[in-house]
Amino acid sequence: MIKVDRLKKTMGPERTPVLKDITFQMEHGEMIGLIGASGSGKSLMMSCLSMQQKWDGGKLTIDGEDMMNPAGKRRIRREWAYLEQNPALNVNRTALKNVLIGQSSQTPMWRMVTGMVRSDDYMGAMDTIEHLGLLDKAKRKAGELSGGEKQRIAIARALVHGAKVILADEPVTGLDPASAEHVLKTLKTLCEEERLTVFTVIPLELAEKYCTRIMGLAGGQLAVDVTGRRLTHGEKSRL
Repeated sequence: MIKVDRLKKTMGPERTPVLKDITFQMEHGEMIGLIGASGSGKSLMMSCLSMQQKWDGGKLTIDGEDMMNPAGKRRIRREWAYLEQNPALNVNRTALKNVLIGQSSQTPMWRMVTGMVRSDDYMGAMDTIEHLGLLDKAKRKAGELSGGEKQRIAIARALVHGAKVILADEPVTGLDPASAEHVLKTLKTLCEEERLTVFTVIPLELAEKYCTRIMGLAGGQLAVDVTGRRLTHGEKSRL
């Protein structure tokens, strides 16, 4: 079980509170949609959870183990994948090489420089790419892929490098409806079949369609947290 307890984050020279005592827990296999108005702190919250932003207060634990110390933060960076709207892929390398080599926080420097991989890593990556429906694109350069295909290659890279939690910040913004549906179906299937935990910033209508749980930010606090259903009119009015 993952627990976030009283997460606080301020911004700017005046240390304006943006996230105020955010408290919740996540279970394995959940797909959580984070919603809220523009500027409500959704992306900032994702950055804090991925340890890309320093917390001003609060605690993160996994199965009771503190993640706020150096060892815990390293574990988060290793086991939690942060997917941005535009995945950071090397456009001159193939989709397969992007999956295998990963990001600098995941991969030894010699592999980053040489691009060399072991044969067992190669087969594992190909299996994952096939599972995500992109086997025919494995040898294509990342720069030739569509936006939705790039997102799925980023997901494959996260899985190959041991991600147990995926934090996805607006992963389908700018995609056509069919591509967006494919990405979200992929994430939902991984939650159901692999017990992956997905926490994603997406529009309400998509959160209601694909997510098992919806959380909403307003005024720097969690104004909504519902499981297994759509939001009521009253709940929507709080956001």
